[in-house]
Amino acid sequence: MVITNNTTLPEESELNVQELNLSSAALRAGSFHLGKQCEQANNEFMLCRQELDDPRACLAEGRAVTSCALDFFRKVKKSCHEEFTQYATCLDKSSGTMAFSHCRKTQGVFDKCIKDNFDWDRPSYGYFSRAKIVKSAREAPKKEEKVSYPDATPGLPEDYPKPPAKYGSRFHWLE
Repeated sequence: MVITNNTTLPEESELNVQELNLSSAALRAGSFHLGKQCEQANNEFMLCRQELDDPRACLAEGRAVTSCALDFFRKVKKSCHEEFTQYATCLDKSSGTMAFSHCRKTQGVFDKCIKDNFDWDRPSYGYFSRAKIVKSAREAPKKEEKVSYPDATPGLPEDYPKPPAKYGSRFHWLE
């Protein structure tokens, strides 16, 4: 995106939002349930970014994603804090890559707590990679009409003489 003198930037007050103050392990521990619970807000934001190709136009959608994530982690902290902390600590300490495979027991305990308190199921394997059609309340942006230009170099007239090639044809196998 090129910035010119005509570009208007948002005010600082529009850009200030409360941030998620969580570690990578905590975000990874809650990622599957967070992705499922905030799916609509995430889809709206990504659709806006793809369609409008201007991050300034999607500030409201970005705030909605952050708000959804904050609400999710507040609910988890209120009801499943101990289980969540154990799972996040296991992810953080068990391997250098925070692999899920080392923490299946604590994951099961956390998933059970989420199921018992919120009746949320962990998304099935491959859920986030499936193709989905997103229904949005926003209007689709108007598409620009493609400009067609006339051919700048008109061809030779049909009766123009076409002598044989001086040094032979490059399509010699067709002759």
